[in-house]
Amino acid sequence: MNKSNPQITELIDYLTAAAEENHTALWRDLARRLQRAHRHWAEVNVDKIARHLNEGEIALVPGKVLGDGPARGIQVAAVGFSAQARQKIEQAGGTCYTIPELVERHADGKNIRIIGG
Repeated sequence: MNKSNPQITELIDYLTAAAEENHTALWRDLARRLQRAHRHWAEVNVDKIARHLNEGEIALVPGKVLGDGPARGIQVAAVGFSAQARQKIEQAGGTCYTIPELVERHADGKNIRIIGG
């Protein structure tokens, strides 16, 4: 792996360790997606997340969440959020998580849907 951003390298290592510790393929899959070139990471608008997310699920975006379209009270974890996306999600009663926060809260990976990428 040849990533120049030490925060991303640390996140990939954290996800790999979480996958082994919790026996969860979701975290291993996410680590592999983040190892790809940055230009291949997902960029997903909040309206697409709201359309494809079922009740009780948490969206996991292996990239950045953008603020186009309406949002509803959704829970989203991503590598990054645009300011507009974060504002729309939180104003609609939703929650924005970092990926390590999501791993800590839902280590088993249940009720998490990868959207984009």
